[in-house]
This record gives sequence, structure tokens and C-alpha cells, in this order.
Amino acid sequence: MGPANINAVNIFETKSGATAEPVASTDVLVVGAGIIGLAHAALAQQAGLSVTVIERDHRAVGASVRNFGHACITAQHGDLYDLAQAGRRHWLDFSAKAGFWAIEAGALVVAATETELQLLREFSESRPEGQVSVLGGEEVRARLGRENTDGIRGGAFLADDLRVDPRSTVGTLAGWLHEQEGAAVHFNTAALGFGQGSERRARVNTSRGDFEADQVYICVGHDVDYLFPQIAAEHRIERCALQMTAAGAPESTTIVPAVLTATSMLRYDAFTHMPSASALRIEVAEAHPDLLGIGANVMFTQRPDGTLLLGDSHSYDLTQDPFLDESTSGILLRAAAKVLDVESFATTERWQGIYASSDVSPVLVRDIGEAITLVSVTSGIGMTISFGLAEANLTARPLPRPTAALTR
Repeated sequence: MGPANINAVNIFETKSGATAEPVASTDVLVVGAGIIGLAHAALAQQAGLSVTVIERDHRAVGASVRNFGHACITAQHGDLYDLAQAGRRHWLDFSAKAGFWAIEAGALVVAATETELQLLREFSESRPEGQVSVLGGEEVRARLGRENTDGIRGGAFLADDLRVDPRSTVGTLAGWLHEQEGAAVHFNTAALGFGQGSERRARVNTSRGDFEADQVYICVGHDVDYLFPQIAAEHRIERCALQMTAAGAPESTTIVPAVLTATSMLRYDAFTHMPSASALRIEVAEAHPDLLGIGANVMFTQRPDGTLLLGDSHSYDLTQDPFLDESTSGILLRAAAKVLDVESFATTERWQGIYASSDVSPVLVRDIGEAITLVSVTSGIGMTISFGLAEANLTARPLPRPTAALTR
């Protein structure tokens, strides 16, 4: 069974294809086959540990496939910036090993006003030379494939950002991992309970039998409250719902970097720490109150097949209604169309993304028992910090196995 179709079937068989009982013992057990769980599993396997991943769904359908595929490294701040940069090399390494599409595309921030451009100048000056390049209007126009610079004051290029294809990356990575020695990925296998096993090991009860492991990582995204409601309440975890759209790109348009706008500068911490951030928020509130009203981050990326991924809005609640508001989609699409100077988009898909959000901290890492660690990225940067966070957790909880691969 090859990596391309790992998500299409129930992976609960030996590598020869014969039905078998699940392996009862493993060095590392990961609950959840999203990008956070798979990052922990992949780094553990590469460090010489035996690894088992269990996932309740039959294929990837969560936040890891509903996003822009943008590792927004440059716009992180503080510890999150360190995690993003630490994970960057692992993204590229596993792209080469597992065969998923990933490019060092960078990100293009489009400035429509002098206030926006001033903030980008400040940002560039705050970072190492060459990481953030301030651009003129003509340079931005050329990178967008537009015919004119109407509404473009300038911009900036963020060199360190990466892009992957969100629709295929986690499935391909899971398939590759399942083929590696000492690793297995089991879909359609739900975690039902956690406790202590033999010899100070952790035990996980699942819908397909029990597993024991030297270390368990529970990586279930926004569903922490399903398993640990008290912890979710303490960390004040909510579900952030966002609306996104796929559309055909304008004719002959190829946009390599991720494209961000003023609303992006209001959301990412590296921008909000700049001196002009307050002035920008006031300016956007006066000129575009509709965008702030839906918590917009007007941005887009282009998939390898040419499709544009356009978004997004943000709303917060413990449980999210599944219904999409067409007026919200309209606001986002009109704003994106203005950036590309087109009348409208030929939309092909609309969907709701959901991720965990907390005003306590952007990351939750908690040891809930001996050898059992709960991990959730409680902000919208799971793709960005996934491998860096996994490296930090595996380094902080070393097992009696070689770990040189984590620091090579």
C-alpha cells in the first residue's frame, strides 16, 4: 500500500496486507493523525523509536486539510518564532523523504496605504538583513501578475515562509510513516481511555484493543474537551470557526508566495508589536469595518493545480454551528478580488475550518499522567509550529533510545 492512498482505507493490517491484531507495545504512541500528531510521530521514528499512530477517522478531514498550507514562519514572535524556525528544516526534510509538495515560497504582504507600508518598514528593520524585504508598488504588482498598481502602495517579501498543499500533505506523510520500519498508522481507531500500564508505561484503551507505550502524545486539536473537559475549561479552549473558499485563478496567473494583507498584519504577533500597529488598526476600522466585524484575515495561496485558496474569517464559541454565512464569504471574496484586481472569482468549493483557540496561551502542553502528554496548538498556527513543537516535546521527554536525529 503506497503513500498516495493511505487515507482512503482503514489501515489496520500488517504491511504484507494480512489482517492482524494491533501491536500491543510501542515506544511512542500518538493519538491523532493531524499535522501535530504526525510531526511527533515522524520525528520519533527518525530518532530510532518505534511509533504507533491511532486516528478515529478513516482519513484526514480536520484542520490539517482545511487551511492555506502556509507555514507563516516570519510573522511569529517570541517563543513561537523560535518553534517555527526550528521546525522549518524538518518540513523540508520530510518533504524530500515522504514526497509531499513543499516549496520555499516566502510570503508577499501587500500594502495599500502608507500606514501599512510604514509598519512593514518597521518590521523589516526589526529582523535580520534579508529576511524581510520592503518592495515598491511595481515589484508587488509583478509578483501578483497584475497589469497595474492601482491600490498598491508597496509591500514586503517574507523570505523564510514555506508552503505545502494542505489537501495532500498529511495523507502522504501518514502513508510514508506507515511504510517505515518500526512505525504503524491505524485509522478508524478511537482512543477510549488512558491509564498506567506495566513497568511504568502508559496504557491506552482503544476501539481496537489496548496499547502500551513508554510515552503517549495526545494530539486531538480542538477536541480536547471530548477527552479532558476540565483541562479544556482551565485553558479556556474554544473552537475558532473560519470560512474559506476555493476558486479558479485568473487566466495565466501563477502566484508563488502566500499573499497577506493589512488584516493579516492585525492578526500575527510579529506585526502587532510594531510601533505603527495601533495606527493601522484605527485605519482599518475606519475604512473597512466589515472586515474587522468578521475577524477577517484576507489572504490567499495557490495550490499546485492552480486553484486559489481564499479566506478567511474568525468566530469563537465552545461549539460551532456548521452553517456558512454567505455575506461573510462575499466580504472576503470582494476584498481578495481587489488585491488581484479582478471582478470576481469562479468559486468551486466553500468550507468551514475549525481549530482550537485560547486566550490563556497559544499552545497547551500538559503531562496528565506518567508518560502521557496532552498537546494542542490553541491558535491558528498548527502547520507553522508543528515540527518545532514536536522537537521540543521529544527533547524534553527523552526515552532510553537514540535521539541524535533530533539535533542533526
